[in-house]
Amino acid sequence: MTTTEALEKIKVFGMTNQMLCEDLQRVETQYKIELGHVGRPKDVAEASYYAQFDVAVRVEAATMREHYEVFYCLEKSIRSIISETLEEAEKANWWDTARIPEIIKNDVKGRIQKEVDTGMTRRSADAID
Repeated sequence: MTTTEALEKIKVFGMTNQMLCEDLQRVETQYKIELGHVGRPKDVAEASYYAQFDVAVRVEAATMREHYEVFYCLEKSIRSIISETLEEAEKANWWDTARIPEIIKNDVKGRIQKEVDTGMTRRSADAID
């Protein structure tokens, strides 16, 4: 068997495995059951945390994960467009210019301080985040 043929067989195996995982997840969601298949890898701590929750809640959370990903991508894209546009107009220190109203700057400072006060790690070094 050539290297190319071996790689093709590996690709087919991987795709078949992926399709089977998707089918199992679809069956779990549709019938609100847990088949115990391995979707994405979980560490021991994560697996023990999830086991405490009802299957229906975990299925709903898995469904919501897809929506979260879309909103996360949308938010990041919008922030990137805003940052790039203002950086072109005002240069690198656009956040400190008069284009950003003081009320917004103060609100952001308050949110950052709230994250620090609660012991959370800051989401980002960029104020727009």
